[in-house]
Amino acid sequence: MNTDVLWPDPEWAESRVLRIQTKLHQWAIEDPDRRFDDLFNLVCDPAVLVVAWTRVRGNRGKRSAGVDGLRPDAVFSAAEGFLPRLRVDLKARAFLPLPVRERMIPKPGTSKRRRLGIPTARDRTVQAALKLVLEPIFEADFQPCSYGFRPRRRAQDAIAEIHQFASRSYEWVLEGDIEGCFDNIDHVALMDRVRRRVGDNRVLALVKAFLHAGVLGEDGVVRNTATGTPQGGILSPLLANIVLTDLDEYFARVWRRDSGSTYQRTKRRRAGLANYRIVRYADLCRARHKSAYAASGVMPRERSEASAGLGSRLRHAA
Repeated sequence: MNTDVLWPDPEWAESRVLRIQTKLHQWAIEDPDRRFDDLFNLVCDPAVLVVAWTRVRGNRGKRSAGVDGLRPDAVFSAAEGFLPRLRVDLKARAFLPLPVRERMIPKPGTSKRRRLGIPTARDRTVQAALKLVLEPIFEADFQPCSYGFRPRRRAQDAIAEIHQFASRSYEWVLEGDIEGCFDNIDHVALMDRVRRRVGDNRVLALVKAFLHAGVLGEDGVVRNTATGTPQGGILSPLLANIVLTDLDEYFARVWRRDSGSTYQRTKRRRAGLANYRIVRYADLCRARHKSAYAASGVMPRERSEASAGLGSRLRHAA
């Protein structure tokens, strides 16, 4: 397929994408209010698509097909047909995501099952390209307490942070998770948050298209997706972190207001109130407290305020 585009080799493409990401991240840090207007051309950049495809093809899900039946590991020489056709469709605004194929898989540690969405190979590649472009921008906005699905951050880092708080006399742990987080994310709240940084309507339209792509259930019925992002989608963890930044920022504001100084923390302890710090890994939150009172007297009041607009419910158990 002749599209007059030279498709770079993966090594050169990785180098170019890294330069693009570095610039985007730096610009986002330098101007917290900046909205990026010309991102669509980066999503369609051959180097970005090559890196996106390389990651899709190298992922352990490469043997799983979406609703079109095409497995990524069955695509050879993508630069000769698969990627050029995909880029032409993107540039012509003719690309439309297909419903994800739903599979119910066991939930580790329980007898329950959870939904896993399997997008098509084309959709996975476009999601990966979007992630390559959007992630460095939104990383500039994410709070230090957030550890899940972020570059160079692991669950072990979140555990180390909790241990550090424990060594500083924080005595109690409150653990909570956001019920049905990926299934219940409010699209309006999410897109409002994305628009704070993204002014390119073409990119916004792509993100919305994935949100509304629908799900083909195991029963063969296609269901609309009015809320949530499919678990298993490449873009879903980033979108979840974007909307959950509201939660992180809320607790950061409260901490600065009520516990930002040694004097304030001492005063709260003397009054029998909690001093707490939040550590979040995806939709799982842990807070370390210096007061047992916090588990029954502080967090229940604040949790509804913190999760307002997320489309999910914050539940916890001490």
